[in-house]
Amino acid sequence: MSDTVEFDLDAYLGRIGWDGERRADLATLRGVHLAHSWAVPFENLDPVSGRAPSLELGDLMAKLVHGRRGGYCYEHNTLFRHALEALGFPVTTLAARVVLGADRPASRPRTHMTLLVHVPGEPQPYLADVGFGAIGALLEPVPMRTGTEFRGAGRRHRLVHVPHHGPLELWMLETHDGKGWEQQYAFTLDPFEEPDYEVFNWHVGTNPRSPFTQSRYVQRVDADRHLLLHGNLLTETLADGTVGERQVADEDVERLLKEEFGIEV
Repeated sequence: MSDTVEFDLDAYLGRIGWDGERRADLATLRGVHLAHSWAVPFENLDPVSGRAPSLELGDLMAKLVHGRRGGYCYEHNTLFRHALEALGFPVTTLAARVVLGADRPASRPRTHMTLLVHVPGEPQPYLADVGFGAIGALLEPVPMRTGTEFRGAGRRHRLVHVPHHGPLELWMLETHDGKGWEQQYAFTLDPFEEPDYEVFNWHVGTNPRSPFTQSRYVQRVDADRHLLLHGNLLTETLADGTVGERQVADEDVERLLKEEFGIEV
């Protein structure tokens, strides 16, 4: 990667609508995390169109900030990492196995990017993730400790340790769906670097067997609802748990992306 573009914190914070404090403390981390989650949609329109998105900072700024598009995990969390570092947070990038819908953690490769954020003055780091395209995604960061349920922006999460054969502890993020705890993804705390995500991104964004190259997947969340367009099926989940679905005609997709997701293709 040969990115020499300087990160524009003003433009980024304007994009997510954050006008709070700009300091490396827990309140800022929580506020910026939630603002990003509500403002920037999750979408795979580049991979499903046959191209892996660029992870260079200039391209991320042009697409997600100035172009008001969305992206998937590598784009979201790479951009978010730059924002956090500009605010003074030390950040370690991690790689996770998405186990949602899998029979066991080892059946999936490590292809999800997530962040370990160190907050000055706090006794433990925080797991932050603005790029997980699922209804169980974090909307606010959670402290790295087990045995506690965390509630943030209407969602319930916890971290647990699960057995595996590696030398490092395996952490599992779980969410409560109203009926019980559901595993989301598993990770260890060994750091990954930018070239690792370039490889992951190319695989996920171009492999014909990747779910992100096979079908349109667009997500938007706010305080009142979670909206998902999967292929041509639009699913709306309200804050009280009410779910509605409808099929969208091909000729209406572009208008829907603009009006409901804020995406102009």
